[in-house]
Amino acid sequence: MTLWDFQKVMRHSLKKALAALRGLVPTQRAVDLSVEEMIAIRGEVEEEVKGRIWNHEEIRRLSFERTLEIIGRPDREIAAYLNKVYLKHRFEDIELYPDVIPTFDELAPHYKLGLLSNGNSYPERCGLEARFAFVIFSQDVQIRKPDRRIFEITAQKAGCPLEELLHVGDSLKNDVAGANAAGARSVWLNRDSQASHSGFAAEFEIATLADLPAVLEND
Repeated sequence: MTLWDFQKVMRHSLKKALAALRGLVPTQRAVDLSVEEMIAIRGEVEEEVKGRIWNHEEIRRLSFERTLEIIGRPDREIAAYLNKVYLKHRFEDIELYPDVIPTFDELAPHYKLGLLSNGNSYPERCGLEARFAFVIFSQDVQIRKPDRRIFEITAQKAGCPLEELLHVGDSLKNDVAGANAAGARSVWLNRDSQASHSGFAAEFEIATLADLPAVLEND
């Protein structure tokens, strides 16, 4: 995730949901259930409903239903409760990277900032209310990055031609390759200094959002 450590927050939230599950279903199978297994179940459910269900909260709820079925205690009400527990921590326990707000403060007076995401990171629930001129979620337009059409929609919302759209992201496939193929400009936010073996090359590479203003100034 470009603005915070999604994996950390997601796993933390699943641990909270798992603790709640074990309290409601005190069985050995619930005790044996792991966060990794829950992540795998969610992935399977998402693959099964691909193209039919786009809403991430709904997919997560269905995943909890599947989890309860797997441990032998199917219960939709418990699944809905676990989903509430998960979502509470998923949004309330977010910690933005320290470079996010200072960079936004520096860029906002000079550039139109927008959010384009395959996820469900609603700005008003993530400490980023009123930070973006526009917000586009794949679940709303039913198109996911790297599909060029979602970049076209983004350029329309930004009010600029695609070649003037600068997309910043941490995924070489979804963000860099997607933007490149659409004719937009790309910035790879490589926070962990990973080596790239994908064959996708961003126009710019930065290690922190704090480097982005300099990229724009020197462009």
